[in-house]
Amino acid sequence: MNSMQISRILSTAVMRSLPLVDKRLASSTTPLPAGYPMRPHHDSKLWAWTHYGVFIPSLPSPHRFLNTMTLIGATGTEIFDNDMLAAADVRNTSTVFSSTAAGENHHYRAYDLSRDCEFADDGSSLRWGDHLHLTISGDVTSGGEVIVRGRYDDFSVDVTVRPTDAASFFVDTPIYQHLSLLAPYTGTITDASGTTEISGLGTFEYARALGHQALSSRPLPANLKLPMDFFTYQIIQLDEQTQLLLTDVSARGQNACRLVHVRTLGKPAEVYDNVDFTTTFRAEPEVDEFGREMRIPETLTWTVRDGGREILRIDGTVDSPLRYGHGRGYAGAYSYTGVYRGVDVAGDGYMEWVDARQDVDVPKQNRA
Repeated sequence: MNSMQISRILSTAVMRSLPLVDKRLASSTTPLPAGYPMRPHHDSKLWAWTHYGVFIPSLPSPHRFLNTMTLIGATGTEIFDNDMLAAADVRNTSTVFSSTAAGENHHYRAYDLSRDCEFADDGSSLRWGDHLHLTISGDVTSGGEVIVRGRYDDFSVDVTVRPTDAASFFVDTPIYQHLSLLAPYTGTITDASGTTEISGLGTFEYARALGHQALSSRPLPANLKLPMDFFTYQIIQLDEQTQLLLTDVSARGQNACRLVHVRTLGKPAEVYDNVDFTTTFRAEPEVDEFGREMRIPETLTWTVRDGGREILRIDGTVDSPLRYGHGRGYAGAYSYTGVYRGVDVAGDGYMEWVDARQDVDVPKQNRA
């Protein structure tokens, strides 16, 4: 039995047992409790990695989106670790990925926690060199703010995010929690074209996880990394009040998370797991700075049903520059049309895409 067959068997066992311990569906329909801990765990011997992120979809052209994606520590997964960028002790590796679709607005860099970063233990101040400073004031679920100050080579960002308690969980287990808060924002993006004022509905995200990479100062060999090999996360601002989160994650063909969350200001959040996701792929793959190829979608379709009744259909075409740096993958935007609860919708969606499925022949049209 080869390593691929072993990882497939283990992935099947883990995915079948996950519903027994994962509270993500229940946690996604109740307000996040006040005081929910969001520490960086940068000096922890227990937690392998943490993540803070601010993601903004549906911006006017040419920006179309703004992402601020950070990882603290190494994940030990196939799709998110870039071991070529690892610090001398891989557990001290941190990355910042921020971009828009405009011009050269793209920052992706690795940092060594032992010398490049300053993190308050309670997460109130998080600094990556001179490039990014996140300030989290107060309880984020009770009137607190997240201030994003990015100073990159080709653009700068000043955004204030005001998270609500409308929490969506992608995972909620004792060893791994990953959540997103609906978060109105205001701010500016400054680049070669000038300063653009922005406002709308974004997300503030936090995650932490245990992991076997925490046991070693060297990157795990490929055959020991967690076999998560496909990930897409997408955000749509349907209107001034409503936001969609669309997620599909798999490991060796086993579904880990295929969910659609619906959040509306002032209303309870909703989550649906009767979800179909299909794609067609571009004829040519994207090639990263290390020469690795990746399949990229040309079109995509999401369909959500509730009790047999179709409540959402989104048909999208990926039509923005793709920015490298979401682990081994990319971020970008797509134009969409669709129907939500009988009402026609159209606009821009934000997309993250990481596809490392190398053991299967993915046809031109495929359920991702």
